Amino acid sequence: MTEVSSLTGRLLVATPALADPNFDRAVVLLLDHDEEGSLGVVLNRPTPVDVGDILEGWADLAGEPGVVFQGGPVSLDSALGVAVIPGGASGEGAPLGWRRVHGAIGLVDLEAPPELLARALGSLRIFAGYAGWGPGQLEDELVEGAWYVVESEPGDVSSPAPERLWREVLRRQRSELAMVATYPDDPTLN
Repeated sequence: MTEVSSLTGRLLVATPALADPNFDRAVVLLLDHDEEGSLGVVLNRPTPVDVGDILEGWADLAGEPGVVFQGGPVSLDSALGVAVIPGGASGEGAPLGWRRVHGAIGLVDLEAPPELLARALGSLRIFAGYAGWGPGQLEDELVEGAWYVVESEPGDVSSPAPERLWREVLRRQRSELAMVATYPDDPTLN
């Protein structure tokens, strides 16, 4: 088996050629990536459901817009919390109920009392479901050209304008990817 270089903490940005409607113009934050597969959340799919409607205690800590995001097509009845802790505390410096994923980005234990994290949180997003890939599946999609892999920034998790995140992430790249941000929503109208 070939060694898998971890992409944990990086973003998958859907290419215009990706035909899966679940990931049309999606920006996925990879929370885990190894030889056993990959797991991430789609950062730019807000739902009309307020966080307070399903996780009342976490509503005041959720960033704007204060809605649940559809993290992907898998397990839509489960919730994941992703939060940024300024400074990216780790080890004994990490607050209870938060596990570092990459840099300042980490997973929140939504079973923990929200008060444990309230002071430490820089931002919080709640996701219903996730995006998942089996062993080698994501690598195959990368070879097929379905995704661009780029560095994440802590602000990506809490973008106040998630509908613009796909273009914003591409636009900040220092390569030809910046040009892809201008790709029309419907190229047949061009």
